Amino acid sequence: MKKEIHPKYFDKAEVNCACGNKFTVGSVMEKIRVEICSACHPFYTGGDKTIDAAGRVHKFKARQAKATSKKPKTKS
Repeated sequence: MKKEIHPKYFDKAEVNCACGNKFTVGSVMEKIRVEICSACHPFYTGGDKTIDAAGRVHKFKARQAKATSKKPKTKS
């Protein structure tokens, strides 16, 4: 490695989340502030919320139910 071209590496960089969670990682920044982390992200917490704008989710589910309930027509 060439000398004096690489940034200083911090083995114990402190990460602070907006939710109050704190943890350490290795980084070239000494302190890192994030808005969302694994402690508060819905994907990791299982608190996934579906935002229904103007009943779109309901309309979609109704169309899906209607499409699966149709019986194929047979010629007599």
